[in-house]
This record gives sequence, structure tokens and C-alpha cells, in this order.
Amino acid sequence: MRALLCAYLLPFGLLAAQEGDVDRFSDSLKIVRVNDVELHYLEKGSGVPVVLIHGGLGDYREWSAQIGPFSEYYRVVNYSRRYNYPNRNPDPDRPDQSAAVEARDLDAFLDTLKLQRVHLVGYSYGGLTALFFATQHPERLRSLTLAEPAIMKWLPQIPGGEAELDKFMTTMWKPAGEAFRKEQPETALRITCDYFSGKGSYDKLPTEGRRLLMSNIQEWKALTTSQDSFPMVDREVVRRLKVPTLLITGEKTLNPMRMIIEELSRVNVSRSARRLTICGWRSRKHVVRRRSVSWTSTSSSLARKMGSLSRRSTFEVMR
Repeated sequence: MRALLCAYLLPFGLLAAQEGDVDRFSDSLKIVRVNDVELHYLEKGSGVPVVLIHGGLGDYREWSAQIGPFSEYYRVVNYSRRYNYPNRNPDPDRPDQSAAVEARDLDAFLDTLKLQRVHLVGYSYGGLTALFFATQHPERLRSLTLAEPAIMKWLPQIPGGEAELDKFMTTMWKPAGEAFRKEQPETALRITCDYFSGKGSYDKLPTEGRRLLMSNIQEWKALTTSQDSFPMVDREVVRRLKVPTLLITGEKTLNPMRMIIEELSRVNVSRSARRLTICGWRSRKHVVRRRSVSWTSTSSSLARKMGSLSRRSTFEVMR
């Protein structure tokens, strides 16, 4: 089996979903309780399971365009991480929210659903969670797809990476956390959007865009105020992984994301690892784009076409 191809069609964020369409699966949501928290999830289709993990400031709705096409061939399991919409878990008692916590949730979640081996797809912070899980439980994976995983602690060991990490922390991460401590969540979102999409980008968002971001504000607060948001992923453990892997990045992505993907390629996550660069795409640029603009229409269009493609040509890589 080769790497999972479904991430070709990642929406890369809630705003890639059609307006008015982001909640279309809400009536089908189920709830499980693991590790003293509730997790909402959507399950559709049958057969080999494909588990989708959303990124930061996102939730299960990020994958709305993919649910239908993939569920024609697979059992799609799409969940919201512990502090993301529509979960209503108490804020953490200690500032220790991290991908390690999320990976433990994922392990318990798979146990509860009696899923032994899965295709795992993660984007951004969900990608970090997926990789962290893979290093601990490689036997549970059929394949691993990582779209710009936020392995920020690798940056100091990458040429030029320490400066990028310092910029990330001092211009966005720490100021956003400080805004949350001052009970100023909208200021935290404005700081975040300034970093990812340029100065003033938050104020250019339509009302629906701001609402979608605010619906996941609890997670952003838990992460930006945590003492260890980005736990170290051991390079040697990653190097020894034998899981078929696909790495995804954007042609115009932010420098730290590009560096991390290049480092992952050098580490060679597995001998069958492959890398995909999406032309013209920049990490998080979708935040300031309306429905009619490039990524929204492109990802939705591609997703709709998936259902008409043959099983062999499209899903062969997932076997």
C-alpha cells in the first residue's frame, strides 16, 4: 500500500467550505467520551477506516467537501479535537494542552470505536498530532498523510529556522496568548490573522468567517497559553517509521512550514514517503478569501469530481 492520496483534496480550513454549508452534517454527529472529555465525530461509509484530523482554529467541518466522495469507498471518521467546535469541555486545569494530549485522545477514540488500523490524515496542528501518534503507535496505521504539520521544535536545528521560530513566537504565538490572558479573544484572532495572512486580514473577513474562527476560540486559547504547545517529536523515531507516508505543502507557503516539510523529506519518514506541492497555495491564505476565490472553489470542485473517478485510479494508493 502506498501513501494516502485523499489529502490532494484537503480544504485547508473551514472557510474552504461553501457558505451556509459548513453545518450540513451536524444532524449526523455522534458523541463519545474519552479521557474525561467529549468528542463529537461524524462517521459515514463502510470498509477500511480513514480518520481525518483538522488543524488549529478548525473542526470537523473542515472536511465537509471530502466526506461524500471518500465515504463511497471507505469508512470515514471525522472528529473534532477536545477543545474544538462543537465540543463543550471545560478549560484545562493546567496550561499543558499539546499534541501529546491530543494523541492520547486519538488513541482512546480509536479504541472506543474499535478501530485497529487506519489511514490517518492530519493538517497543520492536526498533522503534528497525527505524527506524534504515529511515533507512539505505528502498528495502528495503514498510511499517514501530513499536510504541513506544525513541528515547530524542529526549526532551531534547520538552517535559518531559529529566526523563523523566533518570528512566529514573538509576533504571533506569545502576543496571542497574552491577549487571551487579558480576556481579549478578538485581539488574539486579529494577531493570528496578521501573521498568517497579512496586516489587517482579520478585519477583511466576512461576518461568517469571524463566526467560524470564534467558534474554535477555546482551542486557540488552550494552545497559545500552554507551556508546551509543540512537544518535541523525536527525529530518530520518525526516521525509523515504516508507515507509507504522503507529505503535502503549498508552493507559496510560509517559510517555517516549507522548512519543516523539507526537513521531514530529508528525515525520510518512510522509504515509501512521497511529497506533494500544491501549486499556488499558501498556508492559511484562505483565511481572507471569500467563497468565489481560488482555493474555495478549487477544493470544492475537485472534491465533487472525486465521486466520478474510478476506484483503481483514485484509491489504489490507500490499499
